[in-house]
Amino acid sequence: MRRTILIVGAGPAGLSLARSLAGSPHKVVLIEPQPREVLAAPPPDGREIALTLRSERILARLGAWQHIPEAEKFPLTEARVRNGKSPFALSIGSGQTGALGHLVSNHLIRAALFKAVDGQPNVELRCGRKVVQAHTSPAGAEVTLDDGTRLAADLLVAADTRFSQTREQLGIGASVERFGHTMMVGRISHTKAHGGVATEWFEYGRTIALLPLGEGMSSLVLTLPDAEARRVCALSDADLTALYAGYLGDEWGAIALETRPSPYPLAMTYAERFSGPRCALVGDAAVGMHPVTAHGFNFGLLSAWRLARVIAQASDPGEPSRLKRYAIRHRVATTPLYQATLHLVGLFTDERRRARPIRAGVLRLGALPPVRKAMIRLLSEPGVA
Repeated sequence: MRRTILIVGAGPAGLSLARSLAGSPHKVVLIEPQPREVLAAPPPDGREIALTLRSERILARLGAWQHIPEAEKFPLTEARVRNGKSPFALSIGSGQTGALGHLVSNHLIRAALFKAVDGQPNVELRCGRKVVQAHTSPAGAEVTLDDGTRLAADLLVAADTRFSQTREQLGIGASVERFGHTMMVGRISHTKAHGGVATEWFEYGRTIALLPLGEGMSSLVLTLPDAEARRVCALSDADLTALYAGYLGDEWGAIALETRPSPYPLAMTYAERFSGPRCALVGDAAVGMHPVTAHGFNFGLLSAWRLARVIAQASDPGEPSRLKRYAIRHRVATTPLYQATLHLVGLFTDERRRARPIRAGVLRLGALPPVRKAMIRLLSEPGVA
C-alpha cells in the first residue's frame, strides 16, 4: 500500500526532505504559502550561508549543488574571532589544506533545491496554500488548508520556520530565547583583499562580521539592539557607508555599499521534542540557531537527511520507533552546539566589566591545539558524534 507524507514548508529543509525521498515508494505532498514562481526564483534576501563540506556533499547527492553556479560558491579558508580591539584572534582553519566550506547566497540554494525537486515523480506541490489546522494521532495525520481542503497522511512533517505554527498546532512546545538584537546583512566592496578569511569581532553594544565573497567583495553582518538597528536601516546610502567605514577602519581599505542591509531579529528556538504520533520536526521547526556559529542551515539540512534515512524505504514512514530513532539522533547531534552557542552569545553580549577578561580567556583557551581541533570538528561537521 502506498503511503503519504505531508511536508509543511518548502524552505531549504522541506525541499531537502522531499528530494531525499526521491525513489521511495511514498507519495510526498509539499505545502507552501508562497507561489510557485517565488519558489522557482526566490529574490535575494541578503543572507550568505556558510556551508560545511558535509552539507555540500549532501546537496550534491540531492542534485542541488550542481545547479548553483560555480562563480557563486565562495571558499571559506579561515575564520577569525576577536574580542573588541584586542589584537589577539582565535583562528579556526589556519594552516589547513583546502577550504572549511563555501559561502553561498541563500536564495541560490533555495532555487537549486527547488530545481532538483521540481518534476520529481512522487512529489505533489501545493503552492499558495497555508495549513490552518493540523492534527495527528497513532491512527494517522490530517491537515486543513486555508481553502478548506483536508489532506490525510501517514506522516506529517513540520518544516515551517523556528516559530512553526504547525508545531504549535501539534501541541509541541519549544524553548525560545529572544535577544532584543537585530542582525543586518548586506554586501560591501573593499579595496584590500580578504584572502577567503571570515572575521568576526565583538565590541561594546554590537557584533560585526565580514564574510568573504568574490574578489574585493564581502557580506557585512552587523548586529545591534533592535531600536538602534531600525535607525541604522533608515540611514541614507552615504551615511550608512560612513558608519560602516567607521566600524571597519582601514583594515579592508576603502569601502563602498553594494546592497542595502536586510534586517533579521535574532532568536534561538529548540523544540521540546522532535517527533510525536505520526509527526516529526525538521529544520528550524526543530532547532533554530543563532547565526554566530553559522550552522542553522547545516542543522536543517542534516535533519532532513537523517529523517529521510529512517523513513524512505519503510513500509510505514510514520512508525513510532523510526520517528523516535530520528528524534534521538538529531537531539544528540544538535544539543552540544546549541547549548554552546547559547552560552557563547550570552558571554559575548554581556557588557559588564567583569565579562571582558572572561571573553579574552575563552578565546585564548580556544587557541590551544586540542580545543581548537575539537572546535574545528564541531563547527565544520556539526552533528558528527
